[in-house]
Amino acid sequence: MPELAISAEKVAFIIEKAREFDVKDVATDSDSGSNPSDDDEIDVLEDTNSDPVAAELAGFIRAMNEDEQIDLVTLMWIGRGDGEADDWDDLRARAAEARAEFKAPRREAVQYLLGEPMLGDFLADGMDELGIDWSDDRTTPVS
Repeated sequence: MPELAISAEKVAFIIEKAREFDVKDVATDSDSGSNPSDDDEIDVLEDTNSDPVAAELAGFIRAMNEDEQIDLVTLMWIGRGDGEADDWDDLRARAAEARAEFKAPRREAVQYLLGEPMLGDFLADGMDELGIDWSDDRTTPVS
């Protein structure tokens, strides 16, 4: 089993936040003049340009070091079936090569990861594939 540069706790937090982000729906009442309590707080489930979940998730991933971001991409690839646990070293090398091609690596890594539908599920599957115990019971951020 590979030794990850990113902790299981950080991955679990990202899984939780990515799943919150994935459940967002398109805005249906973008010109609404009412307040959230009148709309039964339904607007919180709509995807907007000022989505606090996306901002929190993006900030968290952007603050990671290079090795953590590379491990995150590699975990996602394993989780979506691009390889298996035995392919870790090769996949990680590919992720590092891809990151080296970015003009703004931190920002573009965030865009790449958040642009992946089902990111949370892929990360969870990647952790499971590697046999790493993680908990989806987390409700507070990790540092």
